[in-house]
Amino acid sequence: MTELTRRGFLATAAAAGTVRALPIVAMRASGGRRILALVYDKGLGMMRAVERIVP
Repeated sequence: MTELTRRGFLATAAAAGTVRALPIVAMRASGGRRILALVYDKGLGMMRAVERIVP
């Protein structure tokens, strides 16, 4: 296993934070609305939530 330095840890944490925050910022900039719908998935045999962005 490789040793993780403080610099490497901070870079990894910053990259993970950016990946999580980028879709939220992009959605706010586009001005779209988020629509959450429940659909029946025959493969799973249960309901599941599907989220769409509508302009």
